[in-house]
Amino acid sequence: MLRAFLTQLGDALASPGSAANDDDSHEHALRLATAALAIEVARADHSFDESEQAAMLALMSERFELTEAETKALAEDAGAAAEQSVSVYEFTQTLHETLNDDDKAGVMALLWQVAYADGRLDKYENSLVLKISDLMFVPRGLVMRLKHDAAVAAGVTPAEQRAT
Repeated sequence: MLRAFLTQLGDALASPGSAANDDDSHEHALRLATAALAIEVARADHSFDESEQAAMLALMSERFELTEAETKALAEDAGAAAEQSVSVYEFTQTLHETLNDDDKAGVMALLWQVAYADGRLDKYENSLVLKISDLMFVPRGLVMRLKHDAAVAAGVTPAEQRAT
């Protein structure tokens, strides 16, 4: 499965073909990498409940402007890719090499929102999001501001914002 994901990702980013197909494949690869990272963050605390899954699906649907069926299909594909991966590097590398700074910040904001979806931030979620931000070369000050914004949006008080 991982080999298929990497092949699909490589084809989407490098293969010649019609511009429309290339754009669609490229966009799908970026969505898949982002969704896989979101799933990894949601699973990082070893507790991936229905509320977290619903929040993650809603965030992906909103971010990528997808229908419910498209969002579920993306989540299934991303879940399989995340399950088969040995690290987050292949996902972060794709995003780092392709996205501009604003889009990277958007991905980081989404990941923080996923981490806070259950109303708290686990130390493993915190660590993973920080690792992802480092691999995508997102400035730490921006990452911390996005973390704070996600905590406030989730209704987490400043005292509760420290990872548990």
